[in-house]
Formats: sequence, C-alpha cells, structure tokens
Amino acid sequence: MIDCVICDLLSGELEVSLVHRDELCAGFMDIQPINPGHMLIVPVRHSSALGELRSEESSQMFRVAQALGEALRKSAVKCEGVNLFLADGEAAGQEIFHTHLHVVPRYAGDGFGFNFPSGYQNKPARSELNLLAGKIRAFLQFDTNS
Repeated sequence: MIDCVICDLLSGELEVSLVHRDELCAGFMDIQPINPGHMLIVPVRHSSALGELRSEESSQMFRVAQALGEALRKSAVKCEGVNLFLADGEAAGQEIFHTHLHVVPRYAGDGFGFNFPSGYQNKPARSELNLLAGKIRAFLQFDTNS
C-alpha cells in the first residue's frame, strides 16, 4: 500500500475541495495556496513522476488545466494571468510524490515569481544549444500506447 496524501484525498479518506473529477484526473483546491484560487490537477491513478503518466492522463491533465484557467479568469477570483507548474523530482522542488500540476492565478504585484540563477542573462552560443538538442533528441521517444 502506498502512503500518499493525494491518493488519500482522492479516495475520500481526507477532506478535499474538489473542482473537477473524471476517470483520468481530478482538480482540487491547494490547501497552501500561492494565491486564492490555486488548484492542483492530479492523475486519479497513482503516478509519482511525470514519466510514469500515460499519454491520455497527461493530455487530460492539460485539457483540464486549460479549462480551469479559463474558469478562473471568468470567476470572481482575482486573476490577470495563470501559471502552470509541475515539479518532477526532488531536485525540481517536488515535495509530494504523486504527480501534480499547479494552476496558479496571477495578478500584478502578487509577490510570487521565479528566481533566476546568476548568468541567466548570458545566452549560450547556438552551437551549444544544437549540441544539447542532439543529446536530448537521441533519447526522445513517444509511446502512443502508454
């Protein structure tokens, strides 16, 4: 048995403020929101990493994210923009190991942002970008059956 707070939310073992649920994914309010209206979209089936998602699950998660983003903009929730954020792995900031996509309503002066490393403003040479693209492309696979 997996000890997973998100699985406990989806099973009804823990209380959740559900916004959407279908056979592939669910969307609910984050209990520690960046801004009011911050939601999480998760696969119903336990998946601890992005690479474990089936293509239909990830596709549905982004369809739901798009719909929830539009709903945020039309609602009474303060929302001038939307950030989608998914942390995959501990080094990326993932703290709960059930794949989850944040839908964060944004507005000017909300205090949230990204910190860029020193040297970020220095653009790499095209040859370096091409080399990296080739290294990644060598391992790129699309599994249409997953």
